Amino acid sequence: MENKHRIKQSTQCIWSGEQEYLMQHATQVPVVHSVSFGYPDAEYWQKVALGHEKGHIYSRNTNPTVEVFENKICQLEEAQAATSASTGMGIISSTLFALLKPGQRVVSVKDTYGGTNRIFTEFLPRINVDVTLCNTTDHDAIEAEVAKGCDLLYLETPTNPTIKIIDIERLSAAGERHGAVVVVDNTFATPINQQPLALGADIVLHSATKFLGGHADALGGAACGSRELIDKIYHYREINGATLDPMSAYLLLRGMKTLALRIERQNQNALEIAGFLQAHPKINQVFYPGLESHEGYKIAVRQMKGFGGMLSFDLKEDTFEAVAKVLSRLNWAHCAANLGAVETIVGPPATTSHVECTKEERKAMGIPEGLIRYSTGIEDVEDLIADLDQALG
Repeated sequence: MENKHRIKQSTQCIWSGEQEYLMQHATQVPVVHSVSFGYPDAEYWQKVALGHEKGHIYSRNTNPTVEVFENKICQLEEAQAATSASTGMGIISSTLFALLKPGQRVVSVKDTYGGTNRIFTEFLPRINVDVTLCNTTDHDAIEAEVAKGCDLLYLETPTNPTIKIIDIERLSAAGERHGAVVVVDNTFATPINQQPLALGADIVLHSATKFLGGHADALGGAACGSRELIDKIYHYREINGATLDPMSAYLLLRGMKTLALRIERQNQNALEIAGFLQAHPKINQVFYPGLESHEGYKIAVRQMKGFGGMLSFDLKEDTFEAVAKVLSRLNWAHCAANLGAVETIVGPPATTSHVECTKEERKAMGIPEGLIRYSTGIEDVEDLIADLDQALG
């Protein structure tokens, strides 16, 4: 009788993609540092080079350790194919430049990560790609812009750093109606909490540096989707040269083994911390989709399995100086330009997600100067709440 048992994600995090590359009875994937791969048979070498046989030629293109990482995130996102890059921005830029050409049109939202926003406002216009950025939660306006003609619809949910929620299923359907490729940055949610491809998206992106790796010790990016689209992104990346190195791939793989466990704890911690902050007299507003007061709560309940480890909050004293004062008093948090690690990490957009933007540009995006981005770690939540309480006090 056929076994129809569906493997759970926590098991996939540990086993998926690895068995083929375990060598000489090893239980862990080896780090293959070799730049090139030799073939004594020139005819077979040519077949591998042309993609007619499995194998590797040169590590700028493909590498055994990197391939295991790609296979694992591919299976977690339930995609046909995946490719990688040396950083999150490496995969975002590779995706956009691989799929767009002069004269085409992109529709996106104002609340994308600062580096992504720079591509939309600075680099794509240089090659005559038209970019329209809509108010992030105005789904009617986004649909209307897509209907005017759209080659690529780019979404990010939850957004960085204001944690806004976008209806992936609704906007993916709009993209499909009008022939647009729908791309979703899933970095904050991870495949444990959200699977955009299952909601109708064409490509899902990750800054693997963040929650996938989870230990703040390796840079990387990944794209998952159909074989046809991923092949285009891979081709651009292999020529552009933003290759994920094998040691980083190994560290990301090692981190991903505990992804499901870490996300479960971070979901729990963030929800409890958001509730505490919402009731605090020094806080103006808390941005976390697990709170019923959040404008995207109903969408998040529908499309997410958990609400994530990321939240942000706005101090009533809406100044960078007030933020700096609070951050300097925290004991159990790194003040750093990163997120998604086992340790709690905090920072203002002015030094993290939107450091590339001016104060005026951040204001136009709806990012207050008194905003603190809080990446919840896996510490004991009582310690984190006590730490926040004394820092705010």
